Amino acid sequence: MQLKAGHGSTKIVNRVNSDKTVEILLVEDNPGDARLAQEAIREARMRNRLNWVLDGVEALTFLRKEGKHKQAPRPDLILLDLNLPRKDGRELLAEIKRDEQLKRIPVVVLTTSEAEEDISRVYRLKANCYIAKPPQLDDLVKIVKSIEEFWFRVARLPAE
Repeated sequence: MQLKAGHGSTKIVNRVNSDKTVEILLVEDNPGDARLAQEAIREARMRNRLNWVLDGVEALTFLRKEGKHKQAPRPDLILLDLNLPRKDGRELLAEIKRDEQLKRIPVVVLTTSEAEEDISRVYRLKANCYIAKPPQLDDLVKIVKSIEEFWFRVARLPAE
């Protein structure tokens, strides 16, 4: 079901029955963790296209469709690690949430840190969710399924 508003309004998409491919941007510098996330997303049988970038600088060029990312799709969801080279996840999150074109994209922080300071800080920076990475693939698959269920079946999001 889809509701399209008139000029100047926000288009709301109810994705419960949608066959739309979900665009996910994974911002992760560790290739092993990126492979694990990719495997978990595949295991969750989520209809998606996963784009992976290694750091916050490349994530911004992807999100702003600059340089080699001119044809990049707009993500429906960003999975963000905190500890990244060049521009860390906290800095990237702050930039995303300040940007009028990007701030509505849900950002799920998926990181190894369980520090209360990190959790508090990313929520102050307007993260949509904070999840500590589990060490086991089965647990990560459950988390990915719950992310997919909530963000693409339960929650209502603006199209852009």
